[in-house]
Amino acid sequence: MKQPPLLIAMTLALSVAFAAHADDFDMSKLKTFGTIGKQVAPLSREQESELFHYEGKGCLTHMWFGGAWKGCEKTRLRVYVDDESVASIDMELFLGHGIGFGDDSAPWGTERIGKTGAGATVYDTYRIPFGKHVRVTAQLAEGSPEHPPFWWIIRGTENLPVSIGGVQLPDTARLHLYKLENHTARPLEEFALCDVPGDGALYQVTMAAKGLRVLSDEKARWKDLSFLEGCMRAYIGGSQKPLMLSSGTEDYFLGTYYFNRGRYATPVAGLTHFDKAMNEFSAYRFHEDDPVFFKNGLRLTSRCGEELDGKMLHDAPETNYTTYVWLYQW
Repeated sequence: MKQPPLLIAMTLALSVAFAAHADDFDMSKLKTFGTIGKQVAPLSREQESELFHYEGKGCLTHMWFGGAWKGCEKTRLRVYVDDESVASIDMELFLGHGIGFGDDSAPWGTERIGKTGAGATVYDTYRIPFGKHVRVTAQLAEGSPEHPPFWWIIRGTENLPVSIGGVQLPDTARLHLYKLENHTARPLEEFALCDVPGDGALYQVTMAAKGLRVLSDEKARWKDLSFLEGCMRAYIGGSQKPLMLSSGTEDYFLGTYYFNRGRYATPVAGLTHFDKAMNEFSAYRFHEDDPVFFKNGLRLTSRCGEELDGKMLHDAPETNYTTYVWLYQW
């Protein structure tokens, strides 16, 4: 099929622009670094154990962990970037990889996250940039046995740029994790997953939620999941009018009909846990190829249920939420 002249001109212009950008980049500055731990036992409940430290400027590109012990899913992983005394990335091992409720189901995976075996066997390829140095630590959760056998791989590349939505991010861009933990929302309550100043881009969201009611009428129990009617909203630059990101909670995670087909994993979104009888789910959503950029602040919200034409849709129960929001900020 013959292409329209305008499309040909635009394609050529983009090709020239990308080629020019590639020519400007000094490939000789790229240097891959990394480390492993093989069946060692540094982890403790009382203090952080350093897994990796690197001096320079670059980007972490891969982390993998292995092991199986009680409470491994709650092991605390922290990434300190540059001069941080408090880690900008501080996550539970499973929730940091999109998994709630300690769900041990495996194998599943995408190019960014996955779980391939029992216990702590999870991986990610998050791009975590740093300008001076980076430090990765781990700490056991309360109740875990001291010094269990542990395996890990951590790798990165010096001077590797980070892109989102095909756009190279500023050199000052840093990845930050914002958490909302154990928040019980009332029906129709709109609550903030994060509220930050400045400029940046939304990268990823993980949500673990549990409706706190079981109706006695079995035919009506589907309403116990109607907290999933809640829409995701982004308020950008202090605006009082939201950018609507979904028509429902399960829709945001690319599901439908209250996740009636069960678990799934795609490069964009996935359902990592679903227990209909217990009104539980956990899911992840990436915005790497579906960018949400913001200037002068972002307030990202969800809602416990939703209303339409002034009336509540169905009968949402009180619901407990834990959410992780990953942002690149500069």
